[in-house]
Amino acid sequence: MQTSFSLAQLADPDIAESEKILRTCVHCGLCTATCPTYLLLGDELDSPRGRIYLIKDMLENGKPAVEESVRHIDTCLSCLSCMTTCPSGVHYMHLIDHARAHIERTYRRPVVDRLLRAMLAKLLPNRSLFRAALAFAGLGKWVRPLLARLPAVGNRLAAMVDLAPSLAPPTAPRDFFVQRERRARIVLMEGCAQPVLRPSINSAAHFLLAAHGVEVVSAPDEACCGALTHHMGYEAAALSAARRNIDAWIALHERGGLDAIIITASGCGTTVKDYGFMLRNDTDYVRKAEIISALACDVSEYVERLHLAPAKALSLLTVAYHSACSMQHGQKLADPSKRLLRAAGFKVREVPEGHICCGSAGTYNILQPEISTRLKVRKLANIARTKPDIIATGNIGCITQLSLGAPVPVVHTIELLAWAYGGPMPPGLEDARFSGKKSIQVDEVTA
Repeated sequence: MQTSFSLAQLADPDIAESEKILRTCVHCGLCTATCPTYLLLGDELDSPRGRIYLIKDMLENGKPAVEESVRHIDTCLSCLSCMTTCPSGVHYMHLIDHARAHIERTYRRPVVDRLLRAMLAKLLPNRSLFRAALAFAGLGKWVRPLLARLPAVGNRLAAMVDLAPSLAPPTAPRDFFVQRERRARIVLMEGCAQPVLRPSINSAAHFLLAAHGVEVVSAPDEACCGALTHHMGYEAAALSAARRNIDAWIALHERGGLDAIIITASGCGTTVKDYGFMLRNDTDYVRKAEIISALACDVSEYVERLHLAPAKALSLLTVAYHSACSMQHGQKLADPSKRLLRAAGFKVREVPEGHICCGSAGTYNILQPEISTRLKVRKLANIARTKPDIIATGNIGCITQLSLGAPVPVVHTIELLAWAYGGPMPPGLEDARFSGKKSIQVDEVTA
C-alpha cells in the first residue's frame, strides 16, 4: 500500500510504526474470508482491509476520528484471525491499537458511551472493585427487563448483567498442593477478573505445577496486564499497568531468578508478550519489558515442556477444545492444549470453524452485544456438532461467554489437566447432568 506521510509525521515513532504496517498490505483481501464481522455484516468497512483504509486516511491526513470510522473500528473484535490469514505479514494488532488510541485522543464519544467505557476500564481491572460489584449481580438480574429498555445503553447493561454470575465463586482451596523436588521457579500471574470469576483456574495451575516440581511464587505488587484498557484506547492506563507488572516481576527475577512468567488467561498472555513493543519508546523500561516478554508463557505452553506422563483415567470423556483467538492467533499456540488433553486421556474433538471468534473479546460482549451474541450462537452450534461432554478453552472471557448458553460445562484446559493428574474436579462437573454423561445437542444451544 502506498503512503504519503510527511517527514514531520514520521518523526512520531507511533506514526512511523503504523506507516510500516500500512505499507506491507497488498490489498489482496484474503483477510475478509476469516474476519468474523465481515462474515456477519458483509460490509467491506467491517473487514480488516476496510478498516486499514479508514485508519490510513485518519492518520495520513492528521484527521480527528469521525463517527463513521469509530463505528467500524469499534466493531473489530481484535481476534487477529486476519493476521493468521495474511500472506504479507501485516501486523494488524499494532495498527488497530494505535487507531484506538488516536480515537480516544481526538474523538468525543456520546456521554453514555464515555461513562460506560470509563466504568468498565475502572471496574474490571481492579479485583476488589469487581468483586464488590458482583455483590449486586443478583439484584441486577431482577431488574434486567427494565435495564434492557433504557435508551442508548440498555442492551449493553443487560449484556453486562447476563454475563455476571449470580454469586461470586468461593476462593479455591490451596491445601491440596504437594510441592515435589524443585526443578524450576516461576511466577503465576494472578490476573484481575479471572480470580474473581473463577479462582479455581489459578488454583488448578498451582496444583499441577507444584505436583511436577515447579516452585510457584506470586508477585503481590502486580496489576492487571493492561489488555482491557489497551484495547479500549486508554493508552496511558495500559502502559502504567505494564510498568507496574514489569517492576514487580523484575524484582522477583533479580532476587531468585525466574524460569517463566506463567499466565492462565490467553488474552493477558498476548498482551504481556507484547510489552517489549508497547514500551519500545520508553528508555527506562524497554530492556526490562523485553526480558518480561521473553519470560511470559501461556500455562499450556509451559506445561508441555514438563513432559507429563500419560494419564488414562478419564478416557471416556469427550472434550470440544475451543482455541481462544488470543491463543491461536495472538500467541500462535494452536496445538499444545489439544496435545496435553489427549495425553491426559481425554477424547479431543476439533470444532468446525475453530478460527472464528466466540464473540467475547474482552469488553466486546458488553460494548457490542448484538454481534457478540450472534458469534456466540454460531460458535456453540459448531461445538454442538462434536457432541462433547465438556467444552475446554484457555481464556476466562471465552469461558464466561460460552457458559451463557452451553448445556454442558465450560472449563479451563488447566482445570481438566489438574483433575486428570490427581487434582480437584473442575467446578460444574459435579452435578447430576454431567455425571449422567449428557452430550451437547445442536438444538440445545441458546442465546
